[in-house]
Amino acid sequence: MDETAVLAEFDRQVRQQPQADGVVEREPGIVRVVSAPDGWTGISWADLDGLDADAVIAAQVARFAGQAWEWKYYSHDRPADLPARLVAAGFEAGPVEGLLVAEIAELPLDVELPDGVRLVPVVDAASAELLVRVHDEVFGGDHSRIGVEVLRRPDTVRAVVAMHGERAVCGGRVEFHPGTGFASIWGGGTVREWRGRGIFRALVAYRAGLAHAAGYRYLQLDASADSRPILRRLGFAQLATTTPYVLTG
Repeated sequence: MDETAVLAEFDRQVRQQPQADGVVEREPGIVRVVSAPDGWTGISWADLDGLDADAVIAAQVARFAGQAWEWKYYSHDRPADLPARLVAAGFEAGPVEGLLVAEIAELPLDVELPDGVRLVPVVDAASAELLVRVHDEVFGGDHSRIGVEVLRRPDTVRAVVAMHGERAVCGGRVEFHPGTGFASIWGGGTVREWRGRGIFRALVAYRAGLAHAAGYRYLQLDASADSRPILRRLGFAQLATTTPYVLTG
């Protein structure tokens, strides 16, 4: 995989052409998404080289005044001091994650689960509630928006929950980006007592298989420090890092 070329295609196909329930707005150096309260709102792509970066940032703050939103920064975005400028403008940085990409054809697609664990596709309110429940337990906070999104966008979002008896032990989703070569996976968190048994890898394989069947070439995700070593062993390459810079309005 030509990592430089793939990163450029990811920027062009996914970041600059976001699939959004809301409105996509463009101006020089900026692509932003303005969504309903239960959707993602923020800056999906930015290249402020040659522009007055502080003025552009101030314009975005004014555009989103009164609501919480995110500037999704990637380590190759310009100018190089953009993170410092965002902090100076009042943004708070979230955890740094790795932008990982793999060619799906090179990933292991066999789904191997521990004894007694089964996969349940999210197709209705009951299975969506299981997905939300395991996300809340693993990641903390309220993930009800994810359950709503999965059921609202069945053509472009698929989700699955790993179950042991009546206990949801892991869950994740895959998002297709129509008109591009990329699909993205999200979630995948496993409850503490079931970690280290291969469920995370099984859910990656399952979702990669869905993307492969739908005709996508690349699988992308934002990976935490905990999951990056597993994903690298599976065949993913880290192309950049990404950091959410959040402003509460």
